[in-house]
Amino acid sequence: MLAIIALITLLLTAFGTGESTPNESRIGPAPANRLLPSGPPSPQVIALQGALRIQLPVAQSRLTAIGYHASGDGAIALQPLGSQANPGTFTRLARRVFGGGRHGSGWFQLAGGEGPGTAALDVGALPGTDVYSPVDGSVIGLTPYIVNGRRFGSEIDVQPTGTPSFVVSITHVKPDPALTVGSSLAAGTSKLGLLLDFSRVEEQALARYTQDAGNHVEIEVRPAAALATP
Repeated sequence: MLAIIALITLLLTAFGTGESTPNESRIGPAPANRLLPSGPPSPQVIALQGALRIQLPVAQSRLTAIGYHASGDGAIALQPLGSQANPGTFTRLARRVFGGGRHGSGWFQLAGGEGPGTAALDVGALPGTDVYSPVDGSVIGLTPYIVNGRRFGSEIDVQPTGTPSFVVSITHVKPDPALTVGSSLAAGTSKLGLLLDFSRVEEQALARYTQDAGNHVEIEVRPAAALATP
């Protein structure tokens, strides 16, 4: 009997019980590879607006989360790819009953703003991350981005090559010194600049779903005529 008890104790000690702490994978510092130079992302489309394809603007190894929120400044709704990671009760129930809805990368619906709920796309990453163009096109605008009377980088307006009726606006970025109005861009390979730290100037909704302050690149799409209107 003593020999059997000793054997059971030995097996439990060697292999464990298989139990883990809830949310164990989300505890602790960010992976070390997020602190290294990232380089360009692998091609990955994360949102659509008709024929316009929005690619991931940061390396996959630096991505913390993807979120969408409303925007009342003329931005139009985007079609997220992948499943919503924080769906409502009815959607969760439907998934359990009928299955599906789990393909692709997950994204979060964020609170705040007015207008279409998916008009503003937030792509989370650590400050200092290299940011690349989400579309093929050319730079048509570089204007200071002002928060509380202070400049934080620039708003970079890009006219997509295949859909010139749209303008893609990228903010929360310190532009690369080589970037000028007229610069030609290739999606995922042309560097726009570096991601800025906004944690001291605004509360970032994406922080609810990341292990950091929720810093992010913000992308919006507007009709080209909207920017030309005084």
